[in-house]
Amino acid sequence: MTKNEKSHFDKAKAYLERYTGSKYNQYRPYILLTNFSDVLSVFQKTYHCQTASGSVMSVAHSKTNPITMINFSMGAPTAALLIDLLVAVRPQGVMMLGWCGGLAPHLNIGDWVLPVAAIRDEGTSKHYMPERVPALPSFRIQTSIANALVKRRATYKTGIIHSTDYRFWELNQSFIQSLKEEKSLAIEMECSSLFIAGLKRKIPVGALLMVSDLPLVDKKEKTRSRQKQLFKKWGKKHIEYAIEALYGFRSNHVIKKTDQSNWLHHETK
Repeated sequence: MTKNEKSHFDKAKAYLERYTGSKYNQYRPYILLTNFSDVLSVFQKTYHCQTASGSVMSVAHSKTNPITMINFSMGAPTAALLIDLLVAVRPQGVMMLGWCGGLAPHLNIGDWVLPVAAIRDEGTSKHYMPERVPALPSFRIQTSIANALVKRRATYKTGIIHSTDYRFWELNQSFIQSLKEEKSLAIEMECSSLFIAGLKRKIPVGALLMVSDLPLVDKKEKTRSRQKQLFKKWGKKHIEYAIEALYGFRSNHVIKKTDQSNWLHHETK
């Protein structure tokens, strides 16, 4: 480990514990990311584990399986920050369980989106890699997710998504026109920074997104009540598909002896 790497590790360790309220040695080798406390709550109840909260994020660690779930809230800066923090635990795989706005006309609410790349329309990822570098997820993780969805007989769409830090873009007609011209499948806020930061820090990152709204055709606001309805209908499946994907990812992974026992009991069934 170089002097710079050692400095990053020490800083990441201290910040990780401060921001999440959890000791770095409690983290498991496989990480699930979410934007929603409801998702974290289901994970916590499923695996009978406690939730810790720090100054920025909340986290739950399974005691019987090598999985940790983190609710990092939202936004590209926080997403990239989290990847920087995870250098302290060097996870073997990270998977984002996110919601997105469907842009393609053939998408419906509740559809599953498997991004193959993300357009870098946020101000964070440029600090990690030159802007000409494409934001790509881990191919192995995305393949594992696709296999899990096929196994569960769930259909999904693949394509390029648009990641932006512009939250009120729906009010900007020129921005909407540019979205139509680039023919992105969906829009969200974090994937490009997660993918680029993961590339920079040598941490494999993938994503499974669910279409939560259709902003170009449906002008209904995403209220808290509507969010709960969506989660009640699709939230548990989102988690189940992610766990199934981790099974597939594991089958192509070299697992340490200490991780071989009780590896990913499928408690979500």
